[in-house]
Amino acid sequence: MLGILCLSGGAIAGIVIAALVFVAAIIFISCAKVVRQANAIIVERLGKYNRTLNTGFHLIIPFFEKASKPISLKEKVADFKPQPVITKDNVTMQIDTVVYFQITDPKLYAYGVEHPISAIENLTATTLRNIVGELELDETLTSRDTVNSKMRIILDEATDPWGIKINRVELKNILPPKDIQEAMEKQMRAERERRESILKAEGEKKSAILIAEGEKESKILRAQADREAQLLAADAAKQARIMAAEAEKAALIAEGEGKARAIELINNAKPIPQYVTLEGFEALKKVADGKATKIVVPTEIGNVTGLLASLKETVTETK
Repeated sequence: MLGILCLSGGAIAGIVIAALVFVAAIIFISCAKVVRQANAIIVERLGKYNRTLNTGFHLIIPFFEKASKPISLKEKVADFKPQPVITKDNVTMQIDTVVYFQITDPKLYAYGVEHPISAIENLTATTLRNIVGELELDETLTSRDTVNSKMRIILDEATDPWGIKINRVELKNILPPKDIQEAMEKQMRAERERRESILKAEGEKKSAILIAEGEKESKILRAQADREAQLLAADAAKQARIMAAEAEKAALIAEGEGKARAIELINNAKPIPQYVTLEGFEALKKVADGKATKIVVPTEIGNVTGLLASLKETVTETK
């Protein structure tokens, strides 16, 4: 009986030791914290902030310290639903925004504001109303970059005590009322038609200018061609006159040379006086040429009658 009791006491001790080891293991596991990359954990000791656990392996004191859930340090995107906004010219339209933000200080993020995302949404809505309320409809539609920049600066300053950095703010959609959309479409259609008319008129103007320039160049080229033709014709006529003059000159030279040769031959033949007188008479006939009414006959030709009688006797004797 005593052996049984001793065996039972040893078994109980083993069970107790095993239970203690198990509990210690559980406590150790609960105290061990592994922080992943781009995450952080807030540790509180007795309900008061103690430290921030960054990437790596960490141990906390059981029962005295408490670790929060991991806080992601990655850049996040918050797409907020459309908000009704009234412009300076009293046009109500729906605008939805997209905010890109990042947690830079886990401590401020944990203790700065309750429900940070909801706080950013409400702050974005009020900031958007304030900025757009100072702009008219056309300015709102054409000044997205300006609105984005102003909202980012205002939101970044407001969320800095919360440990949040606003990197970018974008106006996703701007939806004016239906009647405004129809009026804008008509205006755009009229603007397109106006631009089309302007482009058509400019095209016709350029076409007319090109046609006029073409006609002008054609007339200039035609006038130049006529002038060149006239110059060529004048040059050809000049060359013809030069050639005719040269031919006449050559003929006169040839005739003169022929006469000179004939005179030379006559002189070499030593003609009788009667022949010379007869040649003079022939020259007088040519000079008169049936047009002269009076001819002065030199004295040397006075014996023409005797010459003719001598020639007649000579012909008679020959017969």
